[in-house]
Amino acid sequence: MRNTRINYYDAAPQAMKAMLGLEKATSQSVLPAPLRELVRIRASQINGCAYCIDLHTADALKAGETPRRLMALSAWKETPFFDARERAALLWTETLTLVAQKHAPDEIYEDVAVHFNEQELSELTFVIAAINAWNRFGVGFAMQPK
Repeated sequence: MRNTRINYYDAAPQAMKAMLGLEKATSQSVLPAPLRELVRIRASQINGCAYCIDLHTADALKAGETPRRLMALSAWKETPFFDARERAALLWTETLTLVAQKHAPDEIYEDVAVHFNEQELSELTFVIAAINAWNRFGVGFAMQPK
């Protein structure tokens, strides 16, 4: 597939500078890198962003994630491969990625919040928000894995 859509990096450099600042901040999170990558991949799977799935799968492998867990990520609820904290992060990821459908009810928030302190939950939410924004660029501008 040939990409004939605009280069949003060049078209909106000030906004891109802000997005890259958010990305830098999320990369410095107290959350472990493998967990951040699982969240990024899962949101990207839901949003159908092939570019981000490819990018963050490679990053997850570099961060020590296993191929087996990555292959099972879309079925995380049905596998024994993820611990309670990872499951909570993935539940929060799905809830916020599908916020128009799920509306982040109190019971989900409470289930998630027991696994993270306030800083961690805030940073997790920033990671989720950032990848969802990047997914809109990847899908909207038809970015392809290289």
